[in-house]
Parts: sequence; C-alpha cells; structure tokens
Amino acid sequence: MLTPQKTLNCNGRLLYLEEPVVMGILNVTPDSFFDGGRYQEERAICQRAEQILSEGGQIIDVGGMSSRPGATIISQEEELGRVLPVVRLLKQYFPEAILSVDTIRAEVARQCVAAGAGMVNDISAGRMDEAMYATVAELQVPYVLMHMQGTPGNMQRNPVYEDVVRDILDFFIAEVGKLRALGVHDIILDPGFGFGKTLQHNYRLLQNLHVFQLIEAPILTGISRKSMIYRPLQGTPETALNGTIALHMVALQQGSRLLRVHDVRPAVETIQLWKLLASEKP
Repeated sequence: MLTPQKTLNCNGRLLYLEEPVVMGILNVTPDSFFDGGRYQEERAICQRAEQILSEGGQIIDVGGMSSRPGATIISQEEELGRVLPVVRLLKQYFPEAILSVDTIRAEVARQCVAAGAGMVNDISAGRMDEAMYATVAELQVPYVLMHMQGTPGNMQRNPVYEDVVRDILDFFIAEVGKLRALGVHDIILDPGFGFGKTLQHNYRLLQNLHVFQLIEAPILTGISRKSMIYRPLQGTPETALNGTIALHMVALQQGSRLLRVHDVRPAVETIQLWKLLASEKP
C-alpha cells in the first residue's frame, strides 16, 4: 500500500499534507507570462504576500527569473538582487510564512534559505547547476524536482517523447534515487506542465498524474493560466481562470497535494469542494 509523505520540514516549520495545500506565486520579474512587472515595489510585494496568506495559501513561491517559453537566463547577480531582498522583506513582515525560492542556482538557494526561505523550487532538476543536489542535501529543506525537456529558451521547439508518462516516471525514479542517496528527505514531484511538452503531452500527463504516486512523494501541479488552458479556448492568460479551476479539480482527483497558482482563493475553494467529493461515500 502506498504511503505518501504527510509532512515536510521547511527550515524548521512543518507543512502538513494530510490535505492539499496551495502555493501562491510571487514573481518579482519584469517579464513573467501573466504577472510580470506587477510586484517590483516593496508595498506591492507585501500586499501580494498578505493576499496569498489571507486567502488560504500556505506557501509563497518567490521567483526572480522568468521561465516562460523563450525566456533568457539572467545572471546570478541579477537574480540574487531581485529575490534575496524580497525573502528578507517577507521574513521580516510575515515571519510565520513558509517561503519557497524558485531558482535553478545552488548559490541563490543557499543565500535565500539562510535569509529564511524554507523550500527550493528548481525547474531544471539540478541540470543547470551541478551543485544544486548537494546544496539541497546540505540545506535540508524540501526540494521541488521538476521535469523539463530542454531549457526555457528552446523547450517548446518540437518536444518528443517515446511515452511522456513513462519517460517522466523513469526520470523521477532516477533523480529521486540520486537525491535520496545524498540524504535529501523531502522531495516534491512536479511533472512540469508546459516545460518541453505539447498540448497533447500536457493533457496525457494530467490524465495520468496518479501514476507518479508510485514514488511515494507528494505531487505538485503547476498549470495556473498556462497556454494548455487558454489556447484550446482561444483565450489569453487573463481569461484562463475558469479553465484553471476546472483542471485543478482534475489534478486533485489524480492525487496532487500541492497546487501552484496565481489565484489563491479559487484554488482553496476548489480544494474545499474536492474534499466534499472525496469524503462522500458511494
């Protein structure tokens, strides 16, 4: 019988996963696909953090570099200049909040955890910084292991898989083995919707998200307002909230324990309704 992990130790704060939780996105970037440029000033950053927490989000995910398709990699100095002051600011004003740092760099992870972050969210699964796995093992904070084919700059140029579900499952098994061997205890799996996947790949992954429960690690779903939602509906990121809510329910039914979102209250309400469905006896 599968026994998925129920708690994560986030730099001394315990995150309980008996029920799904919401990770609110705080992008301090000028070029993210949906909210780029919104959170550049201290007041706006604090207002966004307060919104995430007041609406029921349990994690604030701070990102300083856009990973949208075609995005370029900024320097480490520029990334640190964006995210480190924000982590310090949020730790000052929201000391009980669990902060995640969205980064591909070990040094950014190290400095942000020292400043109070409690989780590392790495879209590259250590492939863009060979020191990342060892650093996370040393820091002993939860690590979001995400699958991406290619890099943000080229990931959507004709991605190909033999079998997208099996290929990513094999990837997770191999990478989790490496992390466990280094002593990383708290690992979160993110299939990487939209990161080197076609529309068909994304929906096949969503239909089979439960397969990744075989690894007995919590699953994070990051589909909020992405093109896999708005393009079939001939919309834009701004019009993709309804579709996001619909697919969040599917993700929860498929076993996802964390939802990474722009819109916290709708995600929290979706979880509340999912709980009613899950508890209803046939």
